[in-house]
Amino acid sequence: MTLMAILAQAAGTTSSPPLPGFMARFGLMLLPLLFVSAAMLLVALDRYLVYHRERINLSEFLAGVRNVLKRDNVVEAVSICDATPGPVALLVKAAILARDGGRERVEEAIKEVGMIEVPRLESRLGVLATIGRIAPLLGLLGTLFGFIGVFHDLQSDSGFAAPALLFRHLWQALYSAAGGLGIAIVSETAHNFLVARVHAIALDMERASIEAVRMTCPEPAQGLPRRARTDEAP
Repeated sequence: MTLMAILAQAAGTTSSPPLPGFMARFGLMLLPLLFVSAAMLLVALDRYLVYHRERINLSEFLAGVRNVLKRDNVVEAVSICDATPGPVALLVKAAILARDGGRERVEEAIKEVGMIEVPRLESRLGVLATIGRIAPLLGLLGTLFGFIGVFHDLQSDSGFAAPALLFRHLWQALYSAAGGLGIAIVSETAHNFLVARVHAIALDMERASIEAVRMTCPEPAQGLPRRARTDEAP
């Protein structure tokens, strides 16, 4: 059996039983399109909830930690960090715990937290990007299956076929293409939106790292210049 014949049978022939309502609109590609759309929705919802939970009021958080550290209450500062979700709090906590090692150790601790948290924030976003690229291809594949079904029916009936049978395959072709493009549009939009959320959190981490270094390793006070004696000659 040739490849064309196999694809024609898969796309549906006049002898194949009709598919129920909604499935008849998409044909063979309904299940792949449903699978990628479900995966897209699950990943997008999961990432949105994570980013929404971990985005905090940076100024308020840093002000609270700074006021506590000014009173040398390290335990309370760490408690504030533990009670605050997100990578910013983990970064500030690491800086506080490493303060006794000097500025270099604090910066190293901040870098270690960033190397762990940034990839964690970016995880699963690649799924959305992949779905945005393959969904139109799945729709195109469904379109090809629909046209294969049209030509198969025409060939089987010596160039003549009932319009209802041809329209069934054409509907499958059009609905598959529209479904693939629709999924791709939603997936790319969700991906870009969530990437922007990651960048916002990463920017908060950069600002917090600068403030954490200032809070834990304050610059030594510079000595005032010796005033010249008034009785000395200029």
